[in-house]
Amino acid sequence: MENKSRKETLLDMLETDSQDVFLNYALAMEFLGERNFKEAEAQFQKTLNFNTDYLPCFYQLGQVYEKLNQDVLAIEFYNKGIELANKQGNKKALGELKEALWLLQD
Repeated sequence: MENKSRKETLLDMLETDSQDVFLNYALAMEFLGERNFKEAEAQFQKTLNFNTDYLPCFYQLGQVYEKLNQDVLAIEFYNKGIELANKQGNKKALGELKEALWLLQD
């Protein structure tokens, strides 16, 4: 029996359900873990195409854009995430997004 990596397993699962939001997000996180920021960015954006209100993507995209030295885009995604977290009443995410924004602008 062959041992597949998490990324390979996710890719296999996405063949069955290519628009699954969590699977797409998980694949983006795998790219992020590999420090493959361009692929992570594309996969997070793809995830948002399936669910524009998927809050975890906003923090992660902000982080990716910081790594890519695109601070304006990072700030944009942190601010959008803050707005969405307020709308959803998600205080934990709100705090994380505000802190990330504060650290970037400090």
